[in-house]
Amino acid sequence: MDRIRIVGGNKLSGSIPISGAKNAALPLMIASMLTDETLTLENVPHLADVEQLIRILGNHGVDYSVNGRRENQLGPYARTINFTAKNIVNTTAPYELVSKMRASFWVIGPLLARMGEARVSLPGGCAIGTRPVDLFIDGLQQLGAGIDVESGYVLARTKDRLIGNRYVFPKVSVGATHVLMMAASLARGETVLENAAREPEIADLATCLNAMGARIEGAGTRTITIDGVDRLHGAVHSVIPDRIETGTYAMAVAMAGGDVVLEGARAEFLEAALDVIRQTGAEVQPLNSGIRITRNGAGIAPVDVVTEPFPGFPTDLQAQFMGLMTMAKGRSKITETIFENRFMHVQELARLGAHISLSGQTAIVDGVKKLKGAPVMATDLRASVSLVIAGLAAEGETTVNRVYHLDRGFERLEEKLSGCGAVIERISG
Repeated sequence: MDRIRIVGGNKLSGSIPISGAKNAALPLMIASMLTDETLTLENVPHLADVEQLIRILGNHGVDYSVNGRRENQLGPYARTINFTAKNIVNTTAPYELVSKMRASFWVIGPLLARMGEARVSLPGGCAIGTRPVDLFIDGLQQLGAGIDVESGYVLARTKDRLIGNRYVFPKVSVGATHVLMMAASLARGETVLENAAREPEIADLATCLNAMGARIEGAGTRTITIDGVDRLHGAVHSVIPDRIETGTYAMAVAMAGGDVVLEGARAEFLEAALDVIRQTGAEVQPLNSGIRITRNGAGIAPVDVVTEPFPGFPTDLQAQFMGLMTMAKGRSKITETIFENRFMHVQELARLGAHISLSGQTAIVDGVKKLKGAPVMATDLRASVSLVIAGLAAEGETTVNRVYHLDRGFERLEEKLSGCGAVIERISG
C-alpha cells in the first residue's frame, strides 16, 4: 500500500496548477445519462473517484473515451472525456458499486427522469457521518415519483414523466440539489427549488445542463427555477477549478511559508476561506491567472472558524485549517456544523505534537511552537491532507499511510508540492 514521506522545514516557492473540481466533475458525469447524445467534459481531474464513477456509469451502459491524454504532464487541463449514454441498459445501481462512492446514489435522478424507473442501493454509512438520503426521496416524490424502500434499495418509478412542482429543502443539501435539478430538467412543467444549495458546483452543473438544452435559472442562489424540456442534447463543457484544492494549497503555503501562485484558481469560489487565511497572517492576492499566496517571516495568528454551507467556510477545508492552526500563536476554535464525526484527524495530528481538545462539535486548538514528524494514518480524504500540511512544517520525517484517501480527491499532490520545493515523495508498496 502506498504511503507519502515528507521531510518538513522547506518553504514553498513557485506555482501550482489547480485541477478541475472533483465535486463538480462527478455530478456532470452523472448528467451525461440525461441524453442519448455525447457530453464532452474538459478539465476532468485524474482521481480515483472519477475512475470509480466511470465504472459505475458503465454499469448503466454509458460509454466513454478520453481525448488528449497526457499522463506524464502536470496541468489542470490534462483530460477531456466524452460520455455517451445512447442506450441505458440497466436501471439498477447495485450495493457493491454504490457502497464505494456515495455520489453514485445521484444516478437516481437521471435514471428516473429519462427511463421512468430506478433501483438504487442505499449508500450505507460513512466515516464522516450518516448523510441520509431522505431529502432526495422527499424531493423526487414531490415531482411525482412513486418511491418504496425495500431490502436496502430505493425503488423509484413514474407512470409517464416527472411533474414540475415547488419543493422547499428543509435543510441545505448539495447532493439533493444536484439530483432534483437534473431530474426536473426533463420533467413536465416548472419546478421551483427553495432553500437550494448555492455552491459553485451547483451553478456549474446548471451551466452544463443549459448548454444541453435545459432551462434553468437562479442556480447559485437560494431559489432555482427549472422549466422542464422534452429532451436534452449533447454539449461541450469545461469543469470549474477545484476550490477545495485551492484552499488546501493556500493553507499549505500559510503553514510552511513561501510564495506560490495557484494557477487557474478563482477567488470568488472561496472568499470566506481566503478571508480566514488572510487573518492568519498570510497575504492573498487575486490575479488574472489565479491567486498568489505568500507568508514570509511572521508567525501564524489563531483564528476561530465555523463551517457553513456556501458562501461560508467549507467543511471540506476544516481538517486542513486545523492542521494550520496547530502551530498558531495562541488558541483557536473550529466548530463543525455540517457533518458529525469529522474530527478523526485530531488523534493523528496529536501524534505530531499538536494540542487539540474536543467539546462536542468544537475543536479547541492550542498552537505549539513546533511539530515533530511521526508515522500517521489517513482516515478520510480531507483528514489525510491535513496531515500533509502539518508534515510540511514539522521537524524531521512524517509518513502518511493509507494515501488512497488522498488519491480520491487530489491529483498528483506530491508532484505539485515537490515542484515548489517541498521534500515529499510517494513510496509504493
